[in-house]
Amino acid sequence: MVATTDIPIVSRDRFAKARALHVILAVILLMSATVSLETGATEVRLSTLVIKALAGTPFSQIETVVMLDIRLPRLMMGVLVGAALAVSGAAMQGLFRNPLADPGIVGVGAGAGLGAIIAIVLGGFLPAALQSLAGRHLIPIAAFLGGWGSTLLLYRVSTRQGRTSVATMLLAGIALGALAGALSGVLVYIADDQQLRDLTFWGLGSLAGASWTKVTAAAPLVALSVGLAFMLGRGLNGLALGEATAGHIGLHVERLKSLTILSVAGATGAAVAVSGGIGFIGIVVPHLLRLASGPDHRTLLINAALLGASLLVLADVISRTIIAPAELPIGIVTAVMGAPVFLWILLKRRGMVDL
Repeated sequence: MVATTDIPIVSRDRFAKARALHVILAVILLMSATVSLETGATEVRLSTLVIKALAGTPFSQIETVVMLDIRLPRLMMGVLVGAALAVSGAAMQGLFRNPLADPGIVGVGAGAGLGAIIAIVLGGFLPAALQSLAGRHLIPIAAFLGGWGSTLLLYRVSTRQGRTSVATMLLAGIALGALAGALSGVLVYIADDQQLRDLTFWGLGSLAGASWTKVTAAAPLVALSVGLAFMLGRGLNGLALGEATAGHIGLHVERLKSLTILSVAGATGAAVAVSGGIGFIGIVVPHLLRLASGPDHRTLLINAALLGASLLVLADVISRTIIAPAELPIGIVTAVMGAPVFLWILLKRRGMVDL
């Protein structure tokens, strides 16, 4: 019997190329982080602070607040959200064996959006004590609970006698998304002007509300979920052969499905809760990496985390500088960046472009 670690067979050259890409993407992430910390609406610059630190000159209060309380948590949130979305997209595409799959298929996006809309429109009807307890974090909490609730419901619908049907999950996800959209539409209809502005801003995504509180809340769940996804790389490689074949070579297919859904729900739920709706990262990043280094999930998932983090950090830099001192929602930037790349990938696969 063939060992599961050897399925599917990946050439050593391609595997070495993918491992080398780890270093390149890590350097790109470091450069992106440097640009993020250096750039902003104020005149505070990272290079100036480094020179001051080397000279033993103390930082001013403004420099400390801008760098440590605004830019650094924003950078950390961008890294977390970008890595979570990209790894979730790669894992979903491996689970469904479909390059068009993204985290929204498992209902996280639809449920999180509905949860956020409920908090924005109906949050004022909550008891004063509960509103005071949640405070500014009411929307992220509601979005996270909505995302997890929808995922659990979808998993329940698509699982029968201990077996999860991927096809049923896909169809149920579409139905659940439509239902969440309809309920959201009702709430949008009764919302006032200020609530509509809040809904629009949240739906387009932003890192403007980044804080150490949000970072410390999201980081453990994202780290655990992404780490779990990394451990599933070999299993997703085997699943590419089909569920029946994967089972014959020794993979526990149902457990693999459950763990993949769990990791995607955790990572995406935490990311959407703190940043709102940000598209294209989960679809485009895995496609680019497959073109660059092949489909081996053992390296693909790690590279997806690095590239996803870098792209979202750079998108955030663009969003807060292109119309400074105002700020463009980051979801618009990722759509403008991702849509042409995705179209190019589709045309390349069909042989309609040469580059």
